[in-house]
Amino acid sequence: MQSFADDRFAAARALLLMVEGMIEGATLVDRASRVVWFSEGQLALLGGPRLADVVGQEIERVIPHSRMREVVETGRPHPLDIIQYGERWLLVTRLPLRDEAGEVIGAIAFALKNSIPYLRPIAERVQHLQARLARMEQALSTTRTHRYNAEHILGASPAMRQVSRLLRRAGEVKSPVLLLGETGTGKEMVAHAIHAASSRVNRPFVAINVAAVPENLMEAEFFGVAPGAFTGAARQPRPGKFQLAHEGTLFLDEIGDMPIALQSKLLRTLQDGEVEPVGSNQLARVDVRIIAATSRPLAEMVRAGTFRQDLYYRLNVLSIRLPPLRERTGDIGLLAARFCEQTAASFGVPVRPLTPAALARLEDHDWPGNVRELANVIEQAYARTEGPRIEAADIADALAPAGPLPRSAAPAPGATDLAAAVAGLERAMIADALAQAGGNKREAARRLGLSRSNLYAKMRRHGLAAAPD
Repeated sequence: MQSFADDRFAAARALLLMVEGMIEGATLVDRASRVVWFSEGQLALLGGPRLADVVGQEIERVIPHSRMREVVETGRPHPLDIIQYGERWLLVTRLPLRDEAGEVIGAIAFALKNSIPYLRPIAERVQHLQARLARMEQALSTTRTHRYNAEHILGASPAMRQVSRLLRRAGEVKSPVLLLGETGTGKEMVAHAIHAASSRVNRPFVAINVAAVPENLMEAEFFGVAPGAFTGAARQPRPGKFQLAHEGTLFLDEIGDMPIALQSKLLRTLQDGEVEPVGSNQLARVDVRIIAATSRPLAEMVRAGTFRQDLYYRLNVLSIRLPPLRERTGDIGLLAARFCEQTAASFGVPVRPLTPAALARLEDHDWPGNVRELANVIEQAYARTEGPRIEAADIADALAPAGPLPRSAAPAPGATDLAAAVAGLERAMIADALAQAGGNKREAARRLGLSRSNLYAKMRRHGLAAAPD
């Protein structure tokens, strides 16, 4: 053991004694992290042992959680550290001691007197920022979570029993899921339920409607933006949906509307588990479970060359077809009763049961808008009519078209292209709904049984102005 009389330790001790009025306590250890010297103040902090009784002991035997050995072994200083002695908090500095050759021969530590009061404003500011960050994280975790689970998926028909079986299976495996079905069949609700049944239930659920994102912004929405990537870009990085969904689930609605160029980058992300933000050449690792959905015939699009075959195979591991409402024999009564309860609760009125005639009228309808249309019809019945029950006439009134279809809705004589005829009918119905709503897109979307984002996407597809209200 190096002696306290060693000139190098004596010089360190002399320096500490010169500033004794500014420090609470001081410690010297040798190259083996054994105590060489404690100041009187340090001995007082330790409870008043005699210096002779502690000199030569390993520092941890005197100060159990001391980090002096770390300074000796690494040669790196600890300029600032806050430690607790009983009820007191001290600001401590630890420095290595070196000989003329630069070799570490020990370490010195001292605590500044009255240092914590000067640091209190900084500590309070840090505490405030930490609390604010915790609140923001809590809000984010609340908004990025599932809203539905398997109990929300109603249906006793054979088709829905198959959906329920596949939903449970999707919760057990980690493979991508592809949801297929017409608009309004409940694909997003099923995606939420799959996430809720999976091992990622406590991680984020992030949804993005591909059809609602302008093509020139899609890459930024998916993969994020690096600081200053373009003129006007923020100085802080903006995460994309993949980063937000890290360790959770990313729901890609209307995947069939994704441009072919972005499909290639999406495929690479799914294969490699990495994203490259716009304006950056740095890759970021992401762990995301994909659930994709579409109302378009992806297999036909693959054959036509408008959807990448390799991406289709990557997504189509576990596919679940959601049946249209017209194929769900016996489910309309269950769903209508649920929508009556929900609508009554939102209106703050008693539940109005359906008469047998009203239910028969619902079951006679072919439901081109599927479950979403049924929910809309029930809400219309509550909004338009009064009475203890919902009558057949109330349903008929809600199902009645807003007006006669324009002549342009009919296919041209001799037309044999079914897709073109359907597209023409859809365009005409959207134009008519906009006209009936006086250009109000929210109201037009309600009349058509669509979400506003879906309406905007269809308007762009048919060459109609799609600027938000």
